[in-house]
Amino acid sequence: MSKESQERSLTREVEAVQIPSGDRVELPALTKVHITQQLGGSYTVMTPYGLARIDGSDADALGADIVSKQAGAEENPAETIPSGEKPDEEAIWQQLKNVYDPEIPVNIVDLGLVYSMSVEPNDNGGNRVNVQMTLTAPGCGMGPAIAEDAKSKVTLVPGVDDAEVNLTWEPAWDQSMISEEGRMILGLV
Repeated sequence: MSKESQERSLTREVEAVQIPSGDRVELPALTKVHITQQLGGSYTVMTPYGLARIDGSDADALGADIVSKQAGAEENPAETIPSGEKPDEEAIWQQLKNVYDPEIPVNIVDLGLVYSMSVEPNDNGGNRVNVQMTLTAPGCGMGPAIAEDAKSKVTLVPGVDDAEVNLTWEPAWDQSMISEEGRMILGLV
């Protein structure tokens, strides 16, 4: 994306999440923003008020060219699986790879933030996914937003009725947990 296409004015008021506090903020229409990251269906933008994350469902506020690029990018086909069958665990991991820390251009799986994922039957005969993950820093206010993003992406997988994403601080995250692919993206290799 060229520098010109990254700078734009919001076409309407939009709710965003302030980075790194995680506070919800309203960005007024015509606010000038600069898109710094466009990964996982959300947008990290520099505003006059600091960094913020705009959800993909509000991409239209960034302009028609953004919406046309995003169309269908994160959707799964409307496939179903027979009741009681476990969903494809690889598909769940792939969805988790669509979740990004808004300040780091590496997904949460390759960043080493996801410690475990399990699928268990729930009371209604469906399936519940449980994810244990951490953050790069315990004080990160974006934790709830990243966890909610992970939950919403996991529930897109056919056969997943519910998901729970829990943040944990044991063991503490460090750079050795980053995958080889993540290290390459970050220039750590």
